[in-house]
Amino acid sequence: MNHWIIAPVILPALLAPVIAWVMRFDIVLARTMSLAGTVAVVAISLGLFAGAADGGVEVYKLGNWEPPFGISLVLDRLSAMMLLLTAVLALLVLMHVIATGWDRRGQHFHALFQFQLMGICGAFLTGDAFNLFVFFEVLLIASYGLMLHGGGRMRLKAGLQYVVMNLAGSTLFLFALGTLYATTGTLNIADLGIRVREIAVEDAALVRVAAMLLMIVFAIKAAIFPVQFWLPGTYSNAPAPVAALFAIMTKVGAYAILRVYTVGFGPDVAATGEMPGVWLFWGGLVTTAVGAIGVLGARRLMLLLSFAVVGSMGTLMLAVSAFTPESALAAMYYLLHSTFAAAALFLIADLVVTRRPGGDVLRPYPPIVQNGLFAALFFAAAIGMAGMPPLSGFLGKLLVLDTVRDMPYAMWAWGVILVGSLLTIVGFVRAGSSLFWKPTALPVPEGDGMPTADAHGPVGALALTPAVAALGMLVLLAAFANPVSGYLEATAAQLFSPDAYLATIADPATGKGE
Repeated sequence: MNHWIIAPVILPALLAPVIAWVMRFDIVLARTMSLAGTVAVVAISLGLFAGAADGGVEVYKLGNWEPPFGISLVLDRLSAMMLLLTAVLALLVLMHVIATGWDRRGQHFHALFQFQLMGICGAFLTGDAFNLFVFFEVLLIASYGLMLHGGGRMRLKAGLQYVVMNLAGSTLFLFALGTLYATTGTLNIADLGIRVREIAVEDAALVRVAAMLLMIVFAIKAAIFPVQFWLPGTYSNAPAPVAALFAIMTKVGAYAILRVYTVGFGPDVAATGEMPGVWLFWGGLVTTAVGAIGVLGARRLMLLLSFAVVGSMGTLMLAVSAFTPESALAAMYYLLHSTFAAAALFLIADLVVTRRPGGDVLRPYPPIVQNGLFAALFFAAAIGMAGMPPLSGFLGKLLVLDTVRDMPYAMWAWGVILVGSLLTIVGFVRAGSSLFWKPTALPVPEGDGMPTADAHGPVGALALTPAVAALGMLVLLAAFANPVSGYLEATAAQLFSPDAYLATIADPATGKGE
């Protein structure tokens, strides 16, 4: 077995308690260990990404128990790509947190950060539906602690809503897993894909119930209508660097849908048919519209960015809903783009909000230090999120529009995506005008419900680097769109021809399907 597969999970899991108990009073040591651990995860993820590029599927059997009875971690092109995306994003966020001093506002930030990294990496690697539930719970606990970092009544209120919603999702998840196990006798995703294909349509009523329950659970994680309402309140009240890390968390839900509904309940499975795709299409359509309208109507910068994330998830799900290799390619490219675009916006917002007298309220206030620099960065990130050329968002939306054109009700999808993009552009222009182009000497009004800015001077190069690097990723995705699309095409082909993935069960002696 390739023991490096478990390293992105076990390294943060070992590092987090050490930081929590030994280094919580030494911020320098905690930063050093957290940064070193995250850099190591990046390096390991790069190695795993290179190893998965040959198209093989490797399974890591914990305790050497054979699947489907033992816990297994599975590495293929998709999981390797998501691991690398997570590691790079985590490193950018950690650099920003250290440079701006956000981690000083609580003793356990770095421990919680490492637990969060462990949960995300585990969710992308696990080959077992029950352990996907376990890693979801690790995410929930760590993200709740990170969200409350720095304290505040509004964060506590939003955090409570976030926890209640996700606990409801966890309960549904357990119901779905129990139903699946009762009908198939397994929760291993690959084994599930084999057994579900053997069930006759007339005997698959409980399987369809479980499939839809899982879809609801993953929709909660991905913030898809009608269960998207938790995201704006949560992300807008979380610390901006934490919200930047949370940009990958909705993608965990999207990944779970791609993985489970191609391998476990694939489009060729008669037991579930086209039901998941239809539900996703209409849910994605409404989510895109809700996000665009929210961006247009937001009166706070963080709320505007949160609705932009909602809209991007709707667009992503429209591509996923087709469940074809071409649509998966478009979805994965847009997933990469939207993750870095959202992270860049939240990181830039943190630098701006902490220097504005009125916080993130979208009203004209006296200009801040380096106003022109922040305006340029903000509008560059806004161009990326809205899907305008020349950044990768334009190519991503073109791919999504192309992949949905042959679907039923394709004109609805085209109309909502295009009109939603226009509303998003208008919303960002309005926000940018209030933030940077309408300086005023008016005093800060009381009762905004937002704290006033801290006393910060000009931003140094170290604090700017993560946001600029996230924007740079959008440029690279556009400049190298052809090789990136080539990798994603091979990834989509592997995803929709899961013979190698299923071979991890059919031939457990090797632990590798070629």
